Amino acid sequence: MSDELLSADGPAIRVQGLRNTFGEQVVHDNLDLEVHRGEIIGVVGGSGTGKSVLMRAILGLREPQGGSIEVLGVDALSDRARAHGIIERNTGVLFQNGALFSSLTVAENVSVPLKEHYPELPEDMVHDLAMLKIRMAGLGEDAGAKLPSQLSGGMRKRAGIARALALDPALLFLDEPTAGLDPIGAAAFDELIRTLQRALGLTVFLITHDLDTLYAICDRVAVLADKRVLVNAPLAEVERFDHPWVQEYFHGPRGRAAQAALAKEA
Repeated sequence: MSDELLSADGPAIRVQGLRNTFGEQVVHDNLDLEVHRGEIIGVVGGSGTGKSVLMRAILGLREPQGGSIEVLGVDALSDRARAHGIIERNTGVLFQNGALFSSLTVAENVSVPLKEHYPELPEDMVHDLAMLKIRMAGLGEDAGAKLPSQLSGGMRKRAGIARALALDPALLFLDEPTAGLDPIGAAAFDELIRTLQRALGLTVFLITHDLDTLYAICDRVAVLADKRVLVNAPLAEVERFDHPWVQEYFHGPRGRAAQAALAKEA
């Protein structure tokens, strides 16, 4: 369900000179970022570096104080109302807490964006599409009739993925998707993301603190620090980047453990 006005050329996301502030607090200053089409990019950074702020600015959920943003070739800032509608129809988002409507069943949650953007679709078709997305997210059909409170944490995240895929988006945004999951559940969720990305040709913008996720599925990693993107490159290059936070993060005990796990799998 793509939009005919989208460009098939250039990067999926291009951010240039971005400035985000909250009063006198400067979160981003002259931040640049490019996301290639068809890649999974992991976005990391310490607390307060504005990872979610960056995501929200790209999605048009907050207005930056400077810079430019292009999403799938659409200028996200020049005509905000028009751009937001186009971007919303072509992106799916999984927020950290899932953000499911607690009073709706899983199938009804997945149906919400379909009904909002395609009200002309017959009810039975909407239901069938919702159930297809639920199965794609690795849930059984019985999950469709359940409320979010009746699901485990991992199942709620999969339900959130099903809703994020409702409109067949080109771009998928994930905010800490494995937070709160045990190692086995997190690894299974990583595999789901990689499988969906390959099968559907998705571009995935993934905010995470999970080093295992970075090593398991990310094609490149963008590191936020000092109010900008320090480096945006494959992991091997990022690991060598000379910055105190980068070195501590990737070469500390957890980083060494993630590297060892990757080497063992290879």
